[in-house]
Amino acid sequence: MFNILKEIPRKVTIAVSGGPDSMAVLDFLKNSHEVTACYFNHGTQHGSEAEALVTEYCKDNNIKLVTNYIKRPKPKGQSTEEFWRGERLNFFHRFREQVVTGHHLQDQMEWWLFTSTHGNPRLIPYSNGNVIRPFLTTPREEFREWCIRKEVPFLDDPSNQDRKYMRNLIRNEILPLTLEVNPGLAKTIKKLVEKQNKT
Repeated sequence: MFNILKEIPRKVTIAVSGGPDSMAVLDFLKNSHEVTACYFNHGTQHGSEAEALVTEYCKDNNIKLVTNYIKRPKPKGQSTEEFWRGERLNFFHRFREQVVTGHHLQDQMEWWLFTSTHGNPRLIPYSNGNVIRPFLTTPREEFREWCIRKEVPFLDDPSNQDRKYMRNLIRNEILPLTLEVNPGLAKTIKKLVEKQNKT
């Protein structure tokens, strides 16, 4: 079952990518909250396929969907990941209500490893302006299991296997090796997140 760090407002926008994490969050909240979905297309082939999937799901479930896309070239010297993240956040920050993302415990572990290797270990914060991340202590596999059990459609992004993105190197190689050294890392990070977000 999903762990929720803090109470989610009754009226929210769900940031949906078409992947199992955000699709599970949208499906989970649609019956108990007043939800709008938002989708940001990065201009890739997968982005168009995922937008079509999200559009069809929202239509079938009578959910309002707001979409946007990359509208300017990437500045010189900026990584693709950083550019996409900034463009997405700019889109999310335009919403009046809070925007819920599907960030989960593995995202926390990956970010902690990335920042640790740069000498400044940090956790993903619960909020960034109107963007909130209530599922930061939920294991990633819970979302995929929800989608399979509830027959919620989703797509796996093939770029998640591309080693040119640092997050993929951490996700697919460094994190599994780290868990061999310290199998209890997930439990440790979960406790740190809960401690950081005590109300």
